[in-house]
Amino acid sequence: MKKKMIALGLCALGLAGTSTVLAQQAPASGIKRTPVHRADVSIPNREAIVARVEVDPGVMAGRHSHDGEEISYVLEGEGELLIDGEPPRKLKAGDAFVIPAGKVHDAKNTGSAPFKLIGVFVVEKGKPLATPAKQ
Repeated sequence: MKKKMIALGLCALGLAGTSTVLAQQAPASGIKRTPVHRADVSIPNREAIVARVEVDPGVMAGRHSHDGEEISYVLEGEGELLIDGEPPRKLKAGDAFVIPAGKVHDAKNTGSAPFKLIGVFVVEKGKPLATPAKQ
């Protein structure tokens, strides 16, 4: 089963697709989110959305949360993950992180080149991928 899930994840990275859920949450200027795959998961009324994320140098994503987990892997660049209640975490190519459901967070590109990630979001079907945090 693990091998099947890994193979599915790797295949997902090569697929092009569309996502109405991603379109519901317009990214900030300087951030590009490109969905590559979506599929049902074993939890009723939940789905996994795989997306490529690219953040321009100096850009912050903006404080937000997800109604499900975010699991991401850094492909290129440098950045900082800012999760409310936790110390800032520096990230570079090869690093990965998991953000629990509902946890408010932000991310910033701290390098001079684009900060590129692959994100997997396990979220409720039909809900926005991200919700801006209340100030």
